[in-house]
Amino acid sequence: MKILIVNSSDIQGGSARAAYRLHRALLDAGVDSQMLVQSKNNDDYTVIGSRTKVQKVFAKLRPTFDSLPMRLYKNRIKALFSQSWVPFGGIVDRINELNPDIVHLHWICGGMMRIEDVARIKVPIVWSLHDMWVFTDGYHYDSDFDIQNHGLPSEPKLLIQKKIAKRKAKTYKNIKSMTIIGLSAWLNDCSKNSALLGGKRHINLPNLIDTKVFSSFDKQQARSLFNLPADKKLVLFGAMGATSDPRKGFKELLKALEYISAEYELIVFGSSVPKEPQGFKQKAYYLGNLHDDVSLRILYSAADVMVVPSLQENLSNTIMESLACGVPVIGFDIGGNSDLIEHKKNGYLAKPYETQDLAQGVKWVLNNHNYDSLCNNARKKIITEFDSKVVVKKYIELYKGIINQYE
Repeated sequence: MKILIVNSSDIQGGSARAAYRLHRALLDAGVDSQMLVQSKNNDDYTVIGSRTKVQKVFAKLRPTFDSLPMRLYKNRIKALFSQSWVPFGGIVDRINELNPDIVHLHWICGGMMRIEDVARIKVPIVWSLHDMWVFTDGYHYDSDFDIQNHGLPSEPKLLIQKKIAKRKAKTYKNIKSMTIIGLSAWLNDCSKNSALLGGKRHINLPNLIDTKVFSSFDKQQARSLFNLPADKKLVLFGAMGATSDPRKGFKELLKALEYISAEYELIVFGSSVPKEPQGFKQKAYYLGNLHDDVSLRILYSAADVMVVPSLQENLSNTIMESLACGVPVIGFDIGGNSDLIEHKKNGYLAKPYETQDLAQGVKWVLNNHNYDSLCNNARKKIITEFDSKVVVKKYIELYKGIINQYE
């Protein structure tokens, strides 16, 4: 069985990290897996990137080219949008040259592939949904339009959106075998009820994580390594674009901090020290971007609790990683958060967008007389349901079933 994982990048971004983890888990399970990317950032020989210097240069430029048409609309919504129109990428030709049994698509935007190219893939397709883009008319999340219609407005606002919806509908119709994986129960349900993917086969399968890599580390040693105080209760917050991406909820966190004691202190990763003070009373430590799993493991272990105040979330890597390290997590009860956080068992699910309840969750966890049980439950949840060896078996079973059915 030969599997090809396809993602725009190998290690940069949440979808890349999830796709690469699946790729490595398949290899560890004895499966012939390769990963094909537009931008390669590590030296893993099983990951295939651009072949020449010219291709590498164009790989960096393609995301900009892909965004150009939307920039013509001055009154456009300021949210992530992908048209996927840039030609001559050669990705599909390489996919067909490699001749796998299954092509497992992940996040293929950023100019990596044209929508129409997906139908040119000659073998069955499995497509993991890291956001809503696959079944919307160009936007990656639905905050700016009809939530009840699961991200696909009945009347697209712009001509470009209408065209993208038509291109996707035509392309999906021409694909013989395509299985959609909703990484969270929430996104799986959104996709099943969408106009574009409603007729496709759907399966709810999560991302996986190596619980040997992400495990608890001595808290005092962890704090010493990051030069953090040994005698304070520390609240951790972080993500890519932690303070700049509105969906990550930094504004909501700031409001929640108003209800939290100044005795607690805040750790922020994914963002450097801001030029202007943020205005909250707690002392904060800004650690910038962390790129390796070892640093992340140590950082999670240094914290007493993690807060993920995202306004939209599929299946959060940071929640999964924190729980795997035995650190309880607080987040709004939205999206796929409830797939990971069990309310008052390994963390706290606050009422959606209610910042005072988010603050209550922080206080409830940090002052809980059964805090050690929360930590034990956090790690147990991930080992039982999301560990690499547990989840990869389900992916292998899925692949085998598709191959047998296709033959």
